[in-house]
Amino acid sequence: MTTPELPRLKLPLGIQNLAKLRQQGCYYVDKTGLAIDLIEAGSAYFLSRPRRFGKSLLVDTLKELFEGNQALFTGLAAESRWDWSTRHPVIRIDLGAGEVRSRDELELRLHEIVDDHVRRLGLTLHNQSLSGRFGELIHAAAVQAGQRAVVLVDEYDKPILDNLADRETAAVMRDTLRSFYSVLKSADADLRFVLLTGVSKFSKVSLFSGLNQLQDITLDARWSALCGYTDEDIDTVFAPELFGLDRDEIRRWYNGYNWLGTGVYNPYDVLNLFQKRMFGAYWFETGTPSFLVKLLAERKVFLPRLQALHTNAALLSSFDVDRIAPEALLFQAGYLTIHDVRQPVLGKWMYTLGYPNREVEASLNDVLLPEYGVQGDAEAQERLTTILQRGALDELETLIRSLFASIPSDWYRSNPLAGFEGHYASVFYSHFAALGLDVRVEDATSHGRIDMAVLYAGRVFLFEFKVVERQATGEALKQIKDRGYADKYRARSEPIHLVGIEFGRVERNVVGFEVETVAAT
Repeated sequence: MTTPELPRLKLPLGIQNLAKLRQQGCYYVDKTGLAIDLIEAGSAYFLSRPRRFGKSLLVDTLKELFEGNQALFTGLAAESRWDWSTRHPVIRIDLGAGEVRSRDELELRLHEIVDDHVRRLGLTLHNQSLSGRFGELIHAAAVQAGQRAVVLVDEYDKPILDNLADRETAAVMRDTLRSFYSVLKSADADLRFVLLTGVSKFSKVSLFSGLNQLQDITLDARWSALCGYTDEDIDTVFAPELFGLDRDEIRRWYNGYNWLGTGVYNPYDVLNLFQKRMFGAYWFETGTPSFLVKLLAERKVFLPRLQALHTNAALLSSFDVDRIAPEALLFQAGYLTIHDVRQPVLGKWMYTLGYPNREVEASLNDVLLPEYGVQGDAEAQERLTTILQRGALDELETLIRSLFASIPSDWYRSNPLAGFEGHYASVFYSHFAALGLDVRVEDATSHGRIDMAVLYAGRVFLFEFKVVERQATGEALKQIKDRGYADKYRARSEPIHLVGIEFGRVERNVVGFEVETVAAT
């Protein structure tokens, strides 16, 4: 059992520099063995991970390795595995700072980065074009050092992502960066190692058409834990921080990210939890783009479907400014992760995506509700949890009617979602999911799929939805009973509440609400 007497170190919150982290005596999850494995396995890589997942620290660690700064690796896996006698010139390109809004601003920023390396290395360049200067920089650095150069690009895609709401500008950023990065192929003879990291994986024909030497390790199980903390990391490295915190809750709130290998926690969330000693949506609140929220609404995404979204590899890698699939954006940005993978046909892989954890599911649904016409109401949400705790389903009917009645009529007239049949189920589901409850949609039984199950406060609630023209038909509750949906949950020995809800297409509200309770066995 964890005890409070274990020595506590400084939390590396916001520290992306290996030297600073090591010199200040911070907790450090040793990824240097994996980093060396990566270097030994190849020479040019691309890695996509969500924001605040440790990509910058990984890039900085690789920089310190190739520059031979041995003192920083004392006691780490790399200390005995790395050849410290050989040093390579490192060209690090960080596009994470600030925003650029035009081709001129981006080119100026890239010229400034090249100039910084020219001054640092004491070189002289003769070319004038941006791509020409970049290629010359790589060659001159390698010649001067007598060793091939290393290029590390952090947040390679940020200029594009910052402008996604303006597709014309985003396309300009993409084309400018494609020309710049294409130098890496022609400079291959002068390069020892290349790594590009970012949030989004753009389709090969749009950004990487000239970079076919890059190995995409985003979905390579060997490197799934290259960024992020594993369960073992939490239990060992951060053992002194666990006292007084519910270990299972830490797992439910922040674990669950998976890229076909070892699952990991979001480092930013975990470090904030250990510092503040209370659970919160720390990662989500640092910058969920309004563009994403509006895109989901525009595409009429059926929100309950996000719990178990089926897709293929082609769709996950089809992201581009001219063709933005919501599934790809949600996955790459970290709002969905891989829950299952299968190969129904040789060579064709199918993925099941879903929310990684409670933080993401609750927070994303909370910000999506206004797009579906429902304004945040903390009092109503608190009342909902109280109703569920008491099993007062007559009050639930009143609350749900009030919820839909609160949607302004002007919203229905002006919003394309109004005619969307899934709108009713989406609002209902998101209202529950935003509370962080255990909500399961299309939960499979031997007799079919339940529209929605909620497990809370020692009770089971099974919901079935129907959309009718005007009059209630009773079909929703009848389906729950006829198909024996409750059978799956009888072994829990908890009260099971069967709730059939019918929404009127004309009324735009609940027209049928039937309840039956199955006593605990």
